Amino acid sequence: MSTLPDMKPVVESQGVKLYCPVDGRFAFFNSPYPAHKENTGVDIYPGDGFGGEAVSPVDGEVTLIRRVRAPSGRGFKASDHDTVVLIQNKDNPETVTKLLHIDPLVEVGETVRVGNPIGVTLRSGYYGWGTSPHLHAEIRNSDDAIRARGGYNLNLIDAKYGDLLEEITGKVVHLQPEYALIKLETRCSGLMGTVNGEPAIIEGGIPYYGWVGAHIKNPPEKGSIELLGEQISTITERFHQACKGTGNNYSFTIKNEKILGLSLTLWANYQPLIKAIPLKKGGLNLEKDEWVNVELKVS
Repeated sequence: MSTLPDMKPVVESQGVKLYCPVDGRFAFFNSPYPAHKENTGVDIYPGDGFGGEAVSPVDGEVTLIRRVRAPSGRGFKASDHDTVVLIQNKDNPETVTKLLHIDPLVEVGETVRVGNPIGVTLRSGYYGWGTSPHLHAEIRNSDDAIRARGGYNLNLIDAKYGDLLEEITGKVVHLQPEYALIKLETRCSGLMGTVNGEPAIIEGGIPYYGWVGAHIKNPPEKGSIELLGEQISTITERFHQACKGTGNNYSFTIKNEKILGLSLTLWANYQPLIKAIPLKKGGLNLEKDEWVNVELKVS
């Protein structure tokens, strides 16, 4: 019997907690899918490559498995399908957890516990070429479980804030044609910025999605989201412990080379990495273990 991974509760809604591997990462706003614009979806990244094991983020019973057609990959070889998996939540049986982006190894009627293997990650055409393997999760009313919109708002259970940054500097710890991972020298949940001058954790695909999320204890209804003291977004929506802003009048460079942007997530182990995505695959002139500075340019 394989050892189950250590799991940590990271998201809560309707009395249900969703768990992430303690050495994994998760994201609320880092996707163009509607649920990520509305704070009703979270992506949980297991850390392995495509085809790696995905584990259940919740306790419950599998009530539906539905295979759906997926579009062709844009610049990569993709699966021709995706799969919707519904788990009736043990802690609130009137709700289900909706999961996407796995080929399931479980069957309808099977009971699963947090950390149980439930499938393998797949790379469907819904992904971008720089998207890492992940499990998409939503907590939903069992009578409205399938459609793209309509999930419950999600709350971040725990956030560790770090010192405000004067620069974005770190060591390249992983390289592949689609992106580089840069380890920040800090211990917190993610990249630190500010909201109206107050410390916040910045998250999302910036600037290429056109919006950004910020996790903050007391989010305001209006104002700005800042990074390195520069405004990068105007607040358009407030959630329980986060806000969202729009605007993309800024860009990033590494070694004077413009990149598509930064993919920012939250880290359960408080050891954040940032993903730098080039304008085209293979476009980052970097070396593993190299120290780099990510420059922010506001137009």
